[in-house]
Amino acid sequence: MRSFELFLPTRLIYGADCLEKLSSATAAYGRKALVLYGGGSVVRSGLLDRVKAALPGVECVDFAGIEPNPRIESVRRAVKVCRDESVDFIVAVGGGSVLDASKAIAAGFYYDGDAWDLVLDHSKIGRALPIFAVLTLAATGSEYDGAGVITNEATQEKLHLGAPNLFPVASFCDPSVSTTVPAWHTAAGAADIVSHVFEQYFVSETNEVSDGFCEAVLRAVVHNAPKAVADPNDLDARSALMLASSFGCCGLLAVGNSPSPWPCHGIEHEISAFHDVTHGAGLAVITPHWMRYTLNAETAPKFAQLGVNVFGLDPKAGVEANARKAIECTAEFFASIGLPRTLAELKVTDEHFEEMAEHVEKFWYPLANAFRPIDRAGVLEILRASL
Repeated sequence: MRSFELFLPTRLIYGADCLEKLSSATAAYGRKALVLYGGGSVVRSGLLDRVKAALPGVECVDFAGIEPNPRIESVRRAVKVCRDESVDFIVAVGGGSVLDASKAIAAGFYYDGDAWDLVLDHSKIGRALPIFAVLTLAATGSEYDGAGVITNEATQEKLHLGAPNLFPVASFCDPSVSTTVPAWHTAAGAADIVSHVFEQYFVSETNEVSDGFCEAVLRAVVHNAPKAVADPNDLDARSALMLASSFGCCGLLAVGNSPSPWPCHGIEHEISAFHDVTHGAGLAVITPHWMRYTLNAETAPKFAQLGVNVFGLDPKAGVEANARKAIECTAEFFASIGLPRTLAELKVTDEHFEEMAEHVEKFWYPLANAFRPIDRAGVLEILRASL
């Protein structure tokens, strides 16, 4: 087992009554809040009113319109509002996009330059506004980590930022809130969770504890995502997915493992930067093709382990057979919950593949350190196979 540090400062507050604790959690942080959200779903569902009602004595400044794949332009506008209104903290109401944007806004508030600088160079992140998250969608795990992903349409880049002080102070997770999430986004969120786990599970060195964490989360998603897609009011399924989301990306699943460059995320970020596709849907396409590219004699045992411990394959079938079957089980799982098998289904063409491969090689973590090393030609091979 490798040496590691695990820092999880966020207070996770789960349950149907969690919003009752919002006022006490924010009390020490001031009396003026930026309430950040996306489209009208939180308005139509009544959640926005519930959040504000849970903040008696706090002046709430609304900022609506955070997009899927949140844009740096929205971050810039929100930073200006925060400064003009002298807010004390942020309450982010939504899924991963809203939560990701809140982190860039929180860091941008105290930064003298353009907020995009902080995405390009994390060392420039200094003080940040406190963040409180009210989660509506099980997907990114942004409720329990200190990172976010921001898109710059002008440069066609989708990059992440992160710092220890960008963890939410507290995250309020009521699984019943997610019952209004459409099947498509429920499925895409499940694919995002699976990919988060894969990025930490498929590395050169792991240990029994981290493997056990990963496999338990994967079994929960594989078992419950079809239930939540079929019946949005299945609270047991919704609860399992929301908990899997929180623990899928916080670092716990990778304790003691060798580091990962998160290759599927790096490649998919290029796709959604150019085509603005739903992140989880892009991952559902890329992931099985990355698995097929990565499969060889050295990596087969881990793929077979996935097949046996997550998909219930018979170990007597042998490593090679189970490794190949595990990959197909993964692809079939994504398809079974309504996600695409090809990039063409997402209206993605090969027009920008060369640019994508060049950009991911320069701006992402070194893919030479992936479970199977990937060079520029490898990125192109995965993209073309995904069409």
